[in-house]
Amino acid sequence: MSVPESTLPDVSGLSLGILGGTGDQGKGLARRFAMAGHRVLIGSRSAERAEQAAASLGLDGADVSGAVNATVAAESNIVIVAVPWEGHKELLESLREPLAGKIVVDCVNPLGFDKRGAYALPVEEGSAAEQAAAVLTESRVVAAFHHVSAVLLLDPEVAEVDLDVLVLGDDREATDTVQALANRIAGVRGLYGGRLRNARQVEAFTANLISINRRYKAHAGFRITDV
Repeated sequence: MSVPESTLPDVSGLSLGILGGTGDQGKGLARRFAMAGHRVLIGSRSAERAEQAAASLGLDGADVSGAVNATVAAESNIVIVAVPWEGHKELLESLREPLAGKIVVDCVNPLGFDKRGAYALPVEEGSAAEQAAAVLTESRVVAAFHHVSAVLLLDPEVAEVDLDVLVLGDDREATDTVQALANRIAGVRGLYGGRLRNARQVEAFTANLISINRRYKAHAGFRITDV
């Protein structure tokens, strides 16, 4: 049993901005959304780096461009935050005004690494998504896309990504919109995963997936059964 498409909004005409889009995760999401027909803007502190990232995707005919993060935040309908955890709060604080009133999708995983592998870092607000909501009080913050393999997103040989994306938030219209966006990536299904306060365990679970991938030399995701 799948979530009926008819209950979700039509998001085909929305433009997407990706803050921190020069990293593999950001570029991978940019590539898949551009393939689905969306206008995509890749953001970076450097416009040149952002433009290079957009060109590196090699998608002839796709509407992908690069600009500084502030421009991307201002010109996109929906903005995805894919920056490193270390610069997360500082960047969002600098973009409060252009992000006001917009759906902001946070996919940042606060993780540390040592000789025993990946582990979840404590976050004062509870999670990266809750930190985003605390900073962006005029935005509609949603948590999603935490467990999507950048390797698979970027691989031109992978036509469909076999994955469910958990979407969390306190605004039903916003979570429905992000579920519909997730469905735009071939093979992906967006599922409501709870209120934003539950983002902490979703973010932390990425450490488990990294351990699985290292042990089995895989690019693991997950599927939710009976939905």
